[in-house]
Amino acid sequence: MRKKLASVLVFLLVTAVLTACTGPQSYTETFDAPGTWRVESSGDVVGEVRDGVFDFTVNADELTSWTTAGEDFSDGIFSVEATQVAGPNNNAYGMLFRVDDENDNFYSFQISGDGYVWIGRYQDGGATEAEPIVNDWWFESPVINQGNATNKLSVQAEGQNLIFFVNDQEVGRVTDDAFSSGDIGLMVRTLGVGGVQVQFDNFNLDPLPLIHR
Repeated sequence: MRKKLASVLVFLLVTAVLTACTGPQSYTETFDAPGTWRVESSGDVVGEVRDGVFDFTVNADELTSWTTAGEDFSDGIFSVEATQVAGPNNNAYGMLFRVDDENDNFYSFQISGDGYVWIGRYQDGGATEAEPIVNDWWFESPVINQGNATNKLSVQAEGQNLIFFVNDQEVGRVTDDAFSSGDIGLMVRTLGVGGVQVQFDNFNLDPLPLIHR
């Protein structure tokens, strides 16, 4: 009886360990504390955690800047709230996922203050031209709250299948296998006029629904 009980306990322990190792990933960042996100303060870029948000300003007229969290994720539902605070509406801001920091390779999901979407991949940090993977370049979307407003960006990533949402409305989907896992990040771009300020909050990674696993 003792041997049988011991075998059952070993089986349960192994099962628990395997479940922990292979179970769905989750993450929550409310920016109530500095955490692990990279910050910067220079003439061109100011990015800092303060007052419960990641406050990100790009002052240069033509610049792409991003920050990462120092994490490593693959599949799940990534989401972040982004609020444009100041600057011209001809801008770009959004989230990064599956970031390879060493080589500056990542997927980027961007919107603009004047109601456009850009979804694509960067390689070598854009040293080679960034490549769109949904539509040919920027495309207009009526679901974006334009100007100084808040938008929720979400990506459902399951292997090579990626679905993109703004304010819980789908804006694109694609099958792409360029990057399978990596860090998460935030991005702000200026497109000719500087002073774009965006505040990010509530970056979450939720497990995929059971039907997808």
